[in-house]
Amino acid sequence: MQFESGDNAAAQWDGAWIAIPAFQEAGTIRELARGALALCPRVIVVDDGSSDGTREQLAGLPVTLLAHESNQGKAASLCTAFAHALQQGARCVVTLDGDGQHDPADAPYLMAAWQRDPSNIVIGSRLHDRSQFPPARYRANRFACFWISWAAGHPIADSQSGFRIYPAEVMRLALARVHGSRFTFESEILIEAAARGHRTLAVAIPGRYPVQARASHFRPVIDIAKIVIMVAGRLLAQGMAPLGLWRSLHQPVVLPGRRGTGEAPDRAQHAANAPKAPVQ
Repeated sequence: MQFESGDNAAAQWDGAWIAIPAFQEAGTIRELARGALALCPRVIVVDDGSSDGTREQLAGLPVTLLAHESNQGKAASLCTAFAHALQQGARCVVTLDGDGQHDPADAPYLMAAWQRDPSNIVIGSRLHDRSQFPPARYRANRFACFWISWAAGHPIADSQSGFRIYPAEVMRLALARVHGSRFTFESEILIEAAARGHRTLAVAIPGRYPVQARASHFRPVIDIAKIVIMVAGRLLAQGMAPLGLWRSLHQPVVLPGRRGTGEAPDRAQHAANAPKAPVQ
């Protein structure tokens, strides 16, 4: 995949914002924010009631700092970022987790994929990089992908990655119709968006687990169980969506990222140019 450089690279970010939900991220947030600012001047950090000095780590950086006085969860942080970006006329928001698992340098590849069809959600997919995943996390993510892909009616390569591009229409949809909390919110967005014709595409990114990062807030058993309960309710409401199940079992397209990970470029390009299956 190719993207522009120089002045054209700056134009790529017109109307785009980067949003970073942050809770207890003092060890990683400054480097992450600086990497985001190197790409885009419009960076939001939502401090979700941190008590470890996360806000202080951002001193002197030209970010938009939004703060919750108490911890409200990632879903609330994303909603706060979406609302602010939409008020400023954003065309899309790129989300990065605050723990340093996502490298901002991969964001231009997600942007290039999104600009091919700005109605899509784009996810940075890590599941091809199995060697970097703790086994329990990998199995939990694969299990969640099966259920969420079924409910969405098309294969989703990495449904639990927080490295995403949300177009403005999907952000409005999330604020109006998605009510899940914690990690359920991000899964429900994909399903709600798919029901209204917004597909989810993927670009390969490496798995990263910085040594200075805090322990993950993701609880593989509890959070996956909540996601499955949410998805099961939606499937029951859809009569179990047998056509959606059949469509979801196809191999997801994962476009190559900056390190050449993922599918071979010719295969990915062919798949990306193939006619789109209708979304259930």
